[in-house]
Amino acid sequence: MRKKFTIKFSVSALIAAIICFNTAVSAPQSRLDTTFLRLKNPKPTTKTSYLKGLHINFPSFKSIINPSSTKAGMAKPAVEDKALTNVQIYPIPVSDQINVKYTITRNSNVTIKIMDVLGNNVLTLLSQRMEPGEQKFSYNLNKQLTSGFYFVRVVVGTESIIKRISVL
Repeated sequence: MRKKFTIKFSVSALIAAIICFNTAVSAPQSRLDTTFLRLKNPKPTTKTSYLKGLHINFPSFKSIINPSSTKAGMAKPAVEDKALTNVQIYPIPVSDQINVKYTITRNSNVTIKIMDVLGNNVLTLLSQRMEPGEQKFSYNLNKQLTSGFYFVRVVVGTESIIKRISVL
């Protein structure tokens, strides 16, 4: 039984070797493409290839940079339009008391809220109308927050700034 299997295996291996040798010798000398899938019209791999079919004229944007106020081509952003600037929260990490310092440029409603990581409102610290200028606000937490990470959201009119704090 073993001898028959060995002879059959040897004959089939010899036939496979002859077929491989015959294919290698009779094949043309040019390089064959071994890929099975080929694109008919290969598209460019740029990220903007989806825009080539759109025929849209975009409006021109006005520059917010005043050329007389810039120095040697350095651009300065228009800060006059912002109602809320210079938001600082200290101390970090917060333990018992949180201090918020900010500057507002016009008379408006100010809301300071503490939110958890999921965005849920945990505590509202301040909600009132304030005069323009630098404002300082202190709030005693009295263990109202468990330890972890929170976000302080300062809203003035339609503008808001969010800062991250950690509570011990």
